[in-house]
Amino acid sequence: MAIFLTGSTGYIGAHVAANLLQGHGAALNLLVRARDARDAELRLWQALQLHLEFPRFYEFLQTRVRVFRGDLTSPGFGLGRDEYDRLVHTTDSIIHCAASLNRKSEKSCLNVNLRGTLEVLTLARHVEHYHGLRRFSQVSTVAVAGKRSNEVVTEDRAIEWDRSDYDPYARTKKFCEHMMRVLLPDTPKTVFRPSIVLGDSRYPETTQFDMVKAFVFLAGLPVLPFRSTDKIDIVNVDFVAEAISTLHQKDQPLYDTYHLSSGTDSQTFRQLTTALAAAQNKRAPMFMPFAEKPFSGSVNFLSNRKGSLGYGSSLMKVFMPYLTWNTVFDNSRVTSELGRKPIPFSQYSFPLLKFSRDNQFHYRYQPWPTAAGGSAA
Repeated sequence: MAIFLTGSTGYIGAHVAANLLQGHGAALNLLVRARDARDAELRLWQALQLHLEFPRFYEFLQTRVRVFRGDLTSPGFGLGRDEYDRLVHTTDSIIHCAASLNRKSEKSCLNVNLRGTLEVLTLARHVEHYHGLRRFSQVSTVAVAGKRSNEVVTEDRAIEWDRSDYDPYARTKKFCEHMMRVLLPDTPKTVFRPSIVLGDSRYPETTQFDMVKAFVFLAGLPVLPFRSTDKIDIVNVDFVAEAISTLHQKDQPLYDTYHLSSGTDSQTFRQLTTALAAAQNKRAPMFMPFAEKPFSGSVNFLSNRKGSLGYGSSLMKVFMPYLTWNTVFDNSRVTSELGRKPIPFSQYSFPLLKFSRDNQFHYRYQPWPTAAGGSAA
């Protein structure tokens, strides 16, 4: 029996897959969108090479990973009947990581997040019917808390249905949580809500650059339009992956919902910029919070232009609300249960920045070794 994991070729999903394989000895059923079997293997290798050397990856692929080529939003994932039945009868639990993070596209969020989650929940109900489902874990987001200001938000007070949402991503993820609770009333469930997931505390390499680009852009400004004492809730992806893997595998987690965040230990803009400036032997930026509105106006205007400036501005437009709400998400549940806290962003932000700049915001993927059996080339 295996864990059905969606989103294994994505940033968080790949970290979760590697953690489950290496740290928990789990067997995995992975849904991968690909042209054929070789393309699926190559996509997995690209996703997991940040975590595994090829011989180890290939060993897992042969012994503990079963790949199902399909599409999250297609009925039955687009699998044939025999293949879908095989998925049902070999799955004992589910971790749903896959999602569209396209905060500007309501269409993409509705299609992937709502339709995709409905297909995963349908699978869960089939598994529950035939032999029981050990656990269903949903990877959500702290953004389900909607528009906030100067707050510390706990898990049980996060969702208020009359509160406005920041964007389609937050809105659809809130409904995904609701669907899970309604359609799987008797199944053991766990909801994980990561905050801003940025970088791995163990090494500077990353394959996800959108948020990093926004961070690097801000890091290069001599003046920042924020209050220096505001906190920003950034969490390292290795902490997030360990929490998801460990609590999903635990027989009886203490709670059904966890904020995977830095919580009240979140650092202020001044703490982050001071540490980054010291690492580069530069002067820390000045803070001018009164410039927030004109800065946001400039970002909105420039986001409609073409080229690198327009692209950078569009990223800032998307992430700006998350940088200015001065809201953090209580993480006492997860830190108590895991027995450790996330690594402060200031401790690994400079290596992440340097790697991203040095590699021009590109991860140099290794090809499939030509000498390996079952070559995906």
